[in-house]
Amino acid sequence: MNDLTLEIAQDVPALMRGLGQRARNAAAELAFAAPEAKRRALEAAAEAVMARLADILAANAKDMAFGRDKGLSAAMLDRLMLDADRLKGIVDGLRAVAAQDDPVGAVITEWDRPNGLHIQRVRTPLGVVGVIYESRPNVTADAGALCLKSGNAVILRGGSESFHSSGVLVDCLRAGLAAAGLPEDAVQLVPTRDRAAVRELLTMTEFVDVIVPRGGKGLVGLVQTEARVPVFAHLEGICHVYIDRACDPAMALKVVLNAKTRRTGICGAAECLLIHRDVVDTIGQGVVRALIDAGVEVRGDAALQALPGVVPAQDDDWGREYLDMIIAARVVEDIDAAIAHIRRYGSSHTESILTEDDAAAARFFQRLDSAILMRNASTQFADGGEFGMGGEIGIATGKMHARGPVGAEQLTSFKYLVTGNGTTRP
Repeated sequence: MNDLTLEIAQDVPALMRGLGQRARNAAAELAFAAPEAKRRALEAAAEAVMARLADILAANAKDMAFGRDKGLSAAMLDRLMLDADRLKGIVDGLRAVAAQDDPVGAVITEWDRPNGLHIQRVRTPLGVVGVIYESRPNVTADAGALCLKSGNAVILRGGSESFHSSGVLVDCLRAGLAAAGLPEDAVQLVPTRDRAAVRELLTMTEFVDVIVPRGGKGLVGLVQTEARVPVFAHLEGICHVYIDRACDPAMALKVVLNAKTRRTGICGAAECLLIHRDVVDTIGQGVVRALIDAGVEVRGDAALQALPGVVPAQDDDWGREYLDMIIAARVVEDIDAAIAHIRRYGSSHTESILTEDDAAAARFFQRLDSAILMRNASTQFADGGEFGMGGEIGIATGKMHARGPVGAEQLTSFKYLVTGNGTTRP
């Protein structure tokens, strides 16, 4: 993969049909691949990444230069950047997925009927997965690994910024497939930055079984509007942290700072802080001051604007994904007011309650329906790797099929295996 690919005038529909046909052929073979072969492929891919660290870093340097020229924000550049530690994380993720139990063929449940039939519901691959994502090249490795593990072929369409990094990572995944004797076309990267390729991918119903978008509101909105292929929606990460009246002060300080500042550019970063009125003058003030001291711009409601350094919040600050060192903050009367705010402005991604009150936590968990609900934990844990999945394609915020972190198991459907003994229906 090189810049020449971008310069050649291409018949994008024909290009995408070719990718789709090759993916469909590969999926048919990968669907019954032995678990050991898939494990070998992922381990070999990890070794390939290790062997090509210098190539990946050089490719990423090109992407970073492209991103700076394009005017990406500091947070987006952080999402794009690869270094030795992040590459080690990619390698560890590949090995973690390799070590997981293979979901394909697993018996979900089984039962016997009075007529003598034995029925099993077993996991089966979805087929071909299209993944459309922005900036983060690690998604290339995560998506490729998880699709491979779950027996699916994948067509990856990364952001234009991560074009070079993703190209080398895909080469490593394909090398792993070849080493294990599996079809290399099980992992393919769309070899152009032309946006027409995205629109083609969204309508390739004869080749693609599901689309997974991972990016900002603009990307997800485009996918949901134009897709004819089913979609696992990964909408904005408008994550809330609610400080309850029964919260431990030291814990609130630690968790809120981590939820906002650990990495601002990820979808699990906290974007809105809600504070129970009873603890504004104690816990709330200390947390807001600590955020400001850490370099966070706190956009507060009228009740918080008297605090030094707080910027008045505007109407559009509620329900906004900043992906930056900015957080909206509001005082609420009680837990029900916090729940009402989240219902109105949230994106069904991740919400956290900080409380020592079991009843309050139970109410928060029961009355909200975001994909991930947490108690006394940073929203930055909204991640498939942290859930023990080895990685994720994204956080699905819809309600159909997969929800929350989409790992290998979530990339399967199921089929029924019915066994009789000459059984006939009267």
